[in-house]
Amino acid sequence: MTAPVTGAGDRLGELMAAYQAGERSAFEELYGALAPQLGGYLRALCRDAARAEDLLQETFLQVHRSRHTYLPLRPVRPWIYAIARNVFLMSRRAAGRRGRHETLAEKELPEVPVPPEVEGLADRERVQKALAGLPADRREALLLHHVWGLSFREAGAVLGVSEPAAKLRAHRGVQQLRETLRPSGGGA
Repeated sequence: MTAPVTGAGDRLGELMAAYQAGERSAFEELYGALAPQLGGYLRALCRDAARAEDLLQETFLQVHRSRHTYLPLRPVRPWIYAIARNVFLMSRRAAGRRGRHETLAEKELPEVPVPPEVEGLADRERVQKALAGLPADRREALLLHHVWGLSFREAGAVLGVSEPAAKLRAHRGVQQLRETLRPSGGGA
């Protein structure tokens, strides 16, 4: 998994402004900086690596088409993550209209980093099953903040909810994971 882009907010804003001004190389840099994270995010949403790659390309196509709507001085990552989320949701609605029902495979969930101090508490398979068992809104808020490093304000912007709501969803997701992963026979 790729580490979140940190300390790059100003650089991303500069790149987006340059891209809006017609600088093609700025788009290539934006893509290089954000594609690994967005790909992971989309894989977490759709749980299908090939489909996630298609959605990633569609996301950057929408970024290109919508670049004029980006407001300079606003954070770039939440804006692009919101586009990616909308691309995913539109794709899911279209698939539903076509009557396709996809089976979600647990093995296609994102690789969640496990800190060394808690590695013995649960194996990766248990963590992935527990993550798959979370309600989608909690799982998405948890992943956006704890895995991809977005602030709760940024995660809220991506999800279309307030900062406190994003924080609450992530917190409840973490609580549910803890309960699910608690060793059997342990007290409450």
